[in-house]
Amino acid sequence: MFRTRFAPSPTGELHIGGLRTALFTYLVARQSGGTFLLRVEDTDRKRFDPHSADHIQEALRWAGLEWDEDPIFQSQRLPHYQKAAAELVARGAAYPCFCTPARLESMRQEQAQAKQPPRYDKRCRMMESTESQRLLVDGVPHTIRQAVPETGITTFHDIVYGTISFRNEEIDDSVLLKSDGYPTYHLAHMVDDHLMHITHVIRGEEWLPSAPKHVLLYQAFGWEMPNLCHLPSILAGGGQGKLSKRHGAVSVISYMREGYLPDALINFLALLGWSPGDDREFFSKDELVAAFSLGKVSHTGAVFNREKLDYFNASYIRRKPLQELADLVVPYLIDAGFPVGDGPRPDPYLLLALASVQDRLRKLSEAPELLSFYYHEPVYETTLLIPKKSNAAEIRQTMTASLEALRDLDDFTSSSLESTLRGVIERQGWKSGTVLWPIRAALTGREASPGAFEVLAALGKERSLVRLARALDKLETMA
Repeated sequence: MFRTRFAPSPTGELHIGGLRTALFTYLVARQSGGTFLLRVEDTDRKRFDPHSADHIQEALRWAGLEWDEDPIFQSQRLPHYQKAAAELVARGAAYPCFCTPARLESMRQEQAQAKQPPRYDKRCRMMESTESQRLLVDGVPHTIRQAVPETGITTFHDIVYGTISFRNEEIDDSVLLKSDGYPTYHLAHMVDDHLMHITHVIRGEEWLPSAPKHVLLYQAFGWEMPNLCHLPSILAGGGQGKLSKRHGAVSVISYMREGYLPDALINFLALLGWSPGDDREFFSKDELVAAFSLGKVSHTGAVFNREKLDYFNASYIRRKPLQELADLVVPYLIDAGFPVGDGPRPDPYLLLALASVQDRLRKLSEAPELLSFYYHEPVYETTLLIPKKSNAAEIRQTMTASLEALRDLDDFTSSSLESTLRGVIERQGWKSGTVLWPIRAALTGREASPGAFEVLAALGKERSLVRLARALDKLETMA
């Protein structure tokens, strides 16, 4: 059984790419009957956001990615990292660095001017041990840096990218422990992965260049390496590079607020970089667990297509039972000022109205706009009532006949309404459009809307007759 972990940094809301990483990590654990863990890597105190960890956990729960044990917070585990750093120094795999921030900045500027890659110049690594010891005794502030071998090649296997090799001379001596006693990612994540018995490290491809440093640290400790898997980036498309804030909403919370369903977003994200091997598109979470394989993850970036996400979300909305969908849209309607109430059960009027637009909803936040004509008298130009190839006189006739038929109708259901109006059309020899278009336009005030029969049934007899009578009055004013 595998043990995996999702290890976000609490520096803001969870990014959509982070949710995909969490999903793949979750699927690997569940498929093996193993354990999925949450670790909050909160050691970067400069970028730390005190609300971020709560937002991350909220997003994961909303997406249905529940972890198995209490979350681990790295800021509560500093002694583990400090002990590990001291052990590395004792083994000769790390060394204290006394360089000040000012010196390091000056060094980087010189390297930039010389068009050299930014890299520590190993000044403190070459310092005499007696001098280093004296500075330590004097309490001079220092960091602990990794002592990367200066020759040789470090090779490792990645599940997605295969066998990868790096020349050691090109690997920087990165800081492992900062002067304030907090570890950097390079040290903290691997210490915790070892102590938590993690079998698979699944993370974004941006960490691939750092992987050889981690391999060397595992070797220095004599620890068994977990399986490494680096996921390709999510791309914005159109040659715009990696998906980021400049491309619009990227946080999971923002998709929650817009009214995307968690199952739809999870289904969509699963197919960003992974293929089931056939043309199948729709998967429940349990079906993803059964079908998923890291071996089928592509090593090329996956393009984030908002239209495709909307397609998935609309499909999931159409599958929702009407009562459940009504519960989901009510908060959006209340925020928009609609008189829908907030009781335990949606009112029948809302259910009828929602049924007529369910197939048109792409996301829950669209409900107020699509349902507005059910709660507010529509405002429109009289010309909207007249379809192409018709005129005001003809539409006055069709509207008058329709009103008379509807006033005599007691069964105001969609099927009965259709039978009645179709009868008017056949008896008078009119085209369907000259009868149904003006009815629908008068009821909704829109060119595009649900069909006339559905809207009539949802609005009910009283509302419908009032709106049709007002439309007829508008037509009477036209020459």
